[in-house]
Amino acid sequence: MRVPIHVVEARREKLAALIERHRYLPIGELCRQLGVSEATARRDLAVLASRSKVKRTHGGALAEFNERFPSFHERQADAARSKARVAGKALGFFKPGGTYFLDSGTTIFALAEAFRDAPVTPMTIVTSNIPVGELLSSIPDLNVFLTAGQILGRQSVLLGETARRSLEFWSFDMAMLSAEAANREGIWNSQESIVQQQTVAIRRATHAVYCLDASKIGSQAPFLLRRWPEVDFLLTDAPTEKLVRAGIPEKVVVSCHRSAPFPDITPIVKPSFPVHFL
Repeated sequence: MRVPIHVVEARREKLAALIERHRYLPIGELCRQLGVSEATARRDLAVLASRSKVKRTHGGALAEFNERFPSFHERQADAARSKARVAGKALGFFKPGGTYFLDSGTTIFALAEAFRDAPVTPMTIVTSNIPVGELLSSIPDLNVFLTAGQILGRQSVLLGETARRSLEFWSFDMAMLSAEAANREGIWNSQESIVQQQTVAIRRATHAVYCLDASKIGSQAPFLLRRWPEVDFLLTDAPTEKLVRAGIPEKVVVSCHRSAPFPDITPIVKPSFPVHFL
């Protein structure tokens, strides 16, 4: 039975709205949310792409995130000194022999710059942050791996379902993560696809460190990444007064302004390279 055109158009409008809200969705998730077959979803995506309402990608659709969201290089200039302070303090978490995940984002790139100037080796680093991988790849006794995934050129990141699946093959001593905001509810980020990827990294890590400069404290972004009972460490250069006003629990804070000792986290002995079945 032929579906009335107004029903088809309503479904396509819903599809375009889903992609606009979530920025990236794999084809399977689009089918689940709309209750349609993969063939129908692909036909609808083709029509929407021809109308310039979505941008097609392998296995899903990416709306305007890569084009409209400030690029990686544009964001590097924001709070650069604050990010450098956080990055310098973050070096205290690294231990020889460990395996670490370094997230996307410019704060983590600042961390990579600090690490380059004072490397801790031997070590294995896995990252979805393309500039981080390039920056660290020449350090002796440092094994650097990029995740799989779709390249978003302006954001300098590997993202999507393939990137998330590739993280499942790793076990990390620690995940070093960035975010867009933190308030009394928890830690927030601006893109659901990034939150989904970070969630996998957190699950594969023994500990997670959230690296946020002071400008991110006391604000909120569209997607909740973690509530405070689930947070190991918040590393920030925000003053104590700002943290208190924002309702951030003191027990999770590692402050750039205090010289308190870092938690003694001994790396877990693991094989030097994971077994991959792709």
